[in-house]
Amino acid sequence: MGGTELPIVTRLREQVQDLKRELSHEIPKALEEARAHGDLSENAEYEAAKERQSYLRARISQLEGRIRELSLYTISSLPQGVAGYGSTVEVEDLNSGEKRTFKLVFPEEADAGAGSISITSPLGRALLNRAPGDEVVAQTPGGKRQLRILSLVTFAEAEEGEGGGDGGPTRR
Repeated sequence: MGGTELPIVTRLREQVQDLKRELSHEIPKALEEARAHGDLSENAEYEAAKERQSYLRARISQLEGRIRELSLYTISSLPQGVAGYGSTVEVEDLNSGEKRTFKLVFPEEADAGAGSISITSPLGRALLNRAPGDEVVAQTPGGKRQLRILSLVTFAEAEEGEGGGDGGPTRR
């Protein structure tokens, strides 16, 4: 496992490479074709290509900044035994008795409908660094929720289970 970078960093690096490829190969061709049409002052294709070029440069810069931030995290730096990035947390709503399972992810990966919640969301922040048996209160858009953590599978435990370790993640 060691200091391996997180899967989100790998995906962002791939996105940057795709955008750089478009910026260095496709945009110059589009600009050249647009120039061939003559007067650039009223050339919609030229303007569109220049706007796309500007967008790509800004997006690449934004993604590279995020990669630098996320590169501070490695698989080995993730917390053990408590909820952190990549953890799957089963909770019980102490008011309704409803049980839900959430996966804690970075904002870029959040998909509430699929149960993936951002570690920066109110619920995600409430669950961070908590262990099974802990009770947390989260102020959500739907109101205050009081939850008990029933079980936890950390990122490392899930990776261990996928890698053939002892046959599966540890449930607490």
